[in-house]
Amino acid sequence: MDTASRPAGGVPRRARDVELIGELRDSGYRRPPALVRRADGQVLQLTPLLYRVLEAVDGHTDHDGIAARVGRAVGRSVSADDVRTLLGTKLEPLGVLELPDGSQPRHRKAEPLLGLRLRRVITEPSVTRRITAPFARLFHPLVVAAVLVAFAAVSFWVLFEKGLAGATHQAFHQPALLLLVFAVTVVSAGFHEFGHAAAARYGGATPGAMGFGLYLLWPAFYTDVTDSYRLGRAGRLRTDLGGLYFNALVAVAVYGVWWLSGWDALLLVVATQIVQMVRQLAPMVRYDGYHVLADLTGVPDLFHRIKPTLLGLLPHRWGKPESTVLKPWARVVVTAWVLIVVPLLLFSTALLVLAFPRVVGTAWQSAGEQWRSASAALGDGDVALVLVRVLSVAAIALPVLGIGLLLIRLAQRLATRAWKSSDGKPGRRALVVLCGLAVIAGLLWAWWPEPDRYRPIQPGERGTVTDVVPAVASGPGPAAPSPAPQSAPETVTAQTAWPTGTPRPTRDKPVLAMVLEPVGGPADAPTWVFPFDRPEPPGPGDNQALAVNTEDGSVRYKVSFALVWETDGKVDNKNEAYALASCRGCTTVAVAFQVILIVGQADVVVPENIAVAVNHSCVECVTYALASQLVVTLPEDLSPQAKARLEEVWAELSRLAGDIPRLSAQQIQQALQDAKSRILDVLREEGVPLPGATTTPPGTTSTEPTRPPTSSDTPTTTTTPTTTVSSVPETATTTPPPSSSEVPSTTVPSPSSAAPSS
Repeated sequence: MDTASRPAGGVPRRARDVELIGELRDSGYRRPPALVRRADGQVLQLTPLLYRVLEAVDGHTDHDGIAARVGRAVGRSVSADDVRTLLGTKLEPLGVLELPDGSQPRHRKAEPLLGLRLRRVITEPSVTRRITAPFARLFHPLVVAAVLVAFAAVSFWVLFEKGLAGATHQAFHQPALLLLVFAVTVVSAGFHEFGHAAAARYGGATPGAMGFGLYLLWPAFYTDVTDSYRLGRAGRLRTDLGGLYFNALVAVAVYGVWWLSGWDALLLVVATQIVQMVRQLAPMVRYDGYHVLADLTGVPDLFHRIKPTLLGLLPHRWGKPESTVLKPWARVVVTAWVLIVVPLLLFSTALLVLAFPRVVGTAWQSAGEQWRSASAALGDGDVALVLVRVLSVAAIALPVLGIGLLLIRLAQRLATRAWKSSDGKPGRRALVVLCGLAVIAGLLWAWWPEPDRYRPIQPGERGTVTDVVPAVASGPGPAAPSPAPQSAPETVTAQTAWPTGTPRPTRDKPVLAMVLEPVGGPADAPTWVFPFDRPEPPGPGDNQALAVNTEDGSVRYKVSFALVWETDGKVDNKNEAYALASCRGCTTVAVAFQVILIVGQADVVVPENIAVAVNHSCVECVTYALASQLVVTLPEDLSPQAKARLEEVWAELSRLAGDIPRLSAQQIQQALQDAKSRILDVLREEGVPLPGATTTPPGTTSTEPTRPPTSSDTPTTTTTPTTTVSSVPETATTTPPPSSSEVPSTTVPSPSSAAPSS
């Protein structure tokens, strides 16, 4: 179109860089809309009449000439006044026409709530067309079939035969490989966009610019494939699925590199590609699955159909023209999508609001742990591990910031629309104000900064909907015990015994109890094959978790919890965790947790906290022992209320014992540390003087009537096929054992616990 001169007489002209795409092929509308793209990239849907009018606006033809051309195109009489009305009231507000003074229109591009923001172009359209041209050949049907077969075979082998345990172990023990996996995953996300562009080019469309932006604060790549609207349904679907096809290509290529190099960590890239593909197929947000559904139905923007679809469900609107614009089959599909997505989005938003404080608390705790680990790695000069930890902090923080940004945007958008809709209507404005105050009150109730409300999520929690809602509804106060798991790997009975002739314990007079675990056969009492004597059985007031494993490929967990009350003036209790293995490809875990409450004055306090992990003639074995001990001196006996609260903490720990096979080493340590904190909180509220927790090595002797609590954690992990023994009274760096989902079987003994209960 010639833009050098403007003919006299008020001849209308299109705005600069307005592109006429044409009628939407294979549309789900009864009257297919025509598409127009503005200079800012916004695509508009026009009725056939408006499209013909805009098509006739060439900068040289006046209103009479436009009316004649449009009349011939639509087959009915159109006057110059009709053209002026359509141009002034319909097309000019859309920003597709020059203004009467010859200036370009200022238009504001629509910004969807879940849209991409802060876009930055990496390649211009001409560059995109040039670099994606070779990749278009990959969409030949024979090549596609071969790649999909290879991808299916690789995925099955990695997920169901090879497994990812070895890859995960290698990646996390070699931070450089983990960085390589991360880098390849990021590059593959950009390669995903190559797939969309190449698919559009293969179908005959012209891909536009490629770049990146922020999707809820998370970096994301994008490709402009608006021109694919010129294609039929098959071409558009090929474009939508082209990115997923290129993910499959990456997975197959990475498998080839693994075959040549033998680096198991690379197999994690195959897993990330599968996860990315599954995520992209979600039709609830503007991922590939959303566009697939839109192109299948021929309805370009499904979110714009939510309000008309919901209103069309009302009986008195069934016959309205706006309720019947879609073809019957398309209307059924879109209605089903709306009825699924709208409740799901509302429900998800409500859960986000209720769970947001717990998410913030958990993210803060996790980010702190990663940051401390990064500081330690920096002190050791391990640059690769520092980068891994920094990336972990970013990965933790970005989703939380994204959730916060989404909620802020949603609140702003709803408030703006509600305020505008009530303009000039006092009654409606008052209702809007009342609703706004109610929402603010609800947010204050859900987010009030009480300590327990922002408590980090505990390892033993399931995180179900019924857990989230009651946790908020209960308001501030002590944390409720985590619900028991629905099922345990194995049911084991235990017998609690007291010495003959002694009274049973009561809440006022607690007595140390011994929990006896049944021995059911050789598997529970394996032959002793280690070059040292078996540990001595626990004495009165001692606690011991002894896990012995001599069965190849098996998993053994031993858990022992004890709460001990001492009043005889001498404290020499032992807390021992022994994880001993002599097999191949096995996992052995022992966890011992002991709380010693000294009532009155103690002349000698020499508690022992011991963790021993041994691999003897073991190949590809993991052994992990954790001994955690808390010793506190009480000036006098506790009140019944304080003892009742301690019982609640202990009941929660008992349920935690059944969840230990599903937890990592760090999660187990954190759960026990949280239990210690809750016990100390109970004692502080009781008025027990606690100057502060300190770590006291075994062997300390004191005659003070009141002393700080002594807390000791001793984790020991052995993963090498050698014999090693460790007994350290302070916290050490640990390596978690594989989760129970990565091992053939799990044996869970019942926890040994002695609690002051009746």
